[in-house]
Amino acid sequence: MEKFLFRLKLLKPFQIFTIFVRYLLGSAFVWASILKIRGIRFTPESAENAPINSLPHLLETMYRSGFYWHFIGWAQFIAGFFLMSQTFSTLGAVIYFPIMLSIFILTTYFQSPEILSVTSLMLLGNIYLLLWDCNRLKFIILNKPGEYVDQTTPFSRQKTWAYIGILLWIAISIFRVITTRYHN
Repeated sequence: MEKFLFRLKLLKPFQIFTIFVRYLLGSAFVWASILKIRGIRFTPESAENAPINSLPHLLETMYRSGFYWHFIGWAQFIAGFFLMSQTFSTLGAVIYFPIMLSIFILTTYFQSPEILSVTSLMLLGNIYLLLWDCNRLKFIILNKPGEYVDQTTPFSRQKTWAYIGILLWIAISIFRVITTRYHN
């Protein structure tokens, strides 16, 4: 499987797709994180009177927890930055996975089909990124991972992708802060 992935990594369309997926997933987390960091609820109105076994009630409970709401926000913000930076994208994908998996499980449990389709695609995108970097991650997972071979192509290694990612991260962060200025 590693040889197959290496052959895919040599194809420029897959390199571009991978960079795009990192930007897209990172942007989604940065966008959602700003609300949590600023202490703003996910829904416009309180859901404290929603049925106890509903997704809106869970989100309201997490919001009211305060510290946990901020913690999730900062974790998403950092994971989004790492993904978008391209340089630390493997670390970003690793941090992203447990957060996205828990979001996916919650949306599956609460049977929210609209959100489930989005979270499913985000989780699949994250799994794709983890597979893309499996040559780096095997050292964490396997007892005898073998020799490390850097499979980063010159095209993917260009600093331009990192600069674009960081600029996107800054732009999204600033825009989201500005658009949420009068919420709360």
